[in-house]
Amino acid sequence: MIEKLKSELLSISDPKKAEGLKRFFKTAKGQYGEGDIFIGVTVPQLRKIALQYSVIPAEKALLLLHSPVHEERLVALFILIKKFDKGDENEKEWIYNNYLGCTSWINNWDLVDLSADKIVGEYLYDKQKDILYTLAKSSSLWERRISIIATFNFIKKGSCKETFKISEMLLGDKHDLIHKAAGWMLREAGKRCSEDLLKQFLLRHYRIMPRTMLRYAIERMPEETRKAFLYGTA
Repeated sequence: MIEKLKSELLSISDPKKAEGLKRFFKTAKGQYGEGDIFIGVTVPQLRKIALQYSVIPAEKALLLLHSPVHEERLVALFILIKKFDKGDENEKEWIYNNYLGCTSWINNWDLVDLSADKIVGEYLYDKQKDILYTLAKSSSLWERRISIIATFNFIKKGSCKETFKISEMLLGDKHDLIHKAAGWMLREAGKRCSEDLLKQFLLRHYRIMPRTMLRYAIERMPEETRKAFLYGTA
């Protein structure tokens, strides 16, 4: 069935789209997605394929996650998310553990952003969250991004404590993809949990925050407030 899925992906692939995706996801030498292979299949198409092949066992989907082809890894994640959603506690735990065991294959921002909150965040919501703080200290860019994006699950349920704590840990991060992710989660925490708590966080840290993180975090605030943070008068 995996081979049939791969064949179906190839049948709807688009070489022109693939070239655009390679540029968009920075696959050139020295870039964060160096060497990744794209065949040119869109996310809506991948979601549809994942639905059609959702009967694939989780173990087989995990093998597909080790594919060199980006779209095959993403469709594998979509299948695992569906398995996780419908699984009992044992299956959820298995998928969660194996997801964290395969972070070297969840190796671009879309792969992280479309899955981390739905598997890692959902699994940890009512459990100890120490692993997120470990991931936030990782040398792996993608594990650090997983640590903050996973908190989106908590934000959507009205809890932003972990978002603020992990964002604080990431203030000194050197990578723009982490600045964007943390800024995005801070903005969502302000929008969905508490704008007052976001402002308190920013007042403590805005002078040392990476500029991109700050800009993302204040994006929805009134212009006067944004300017105060940007120009150091808050």
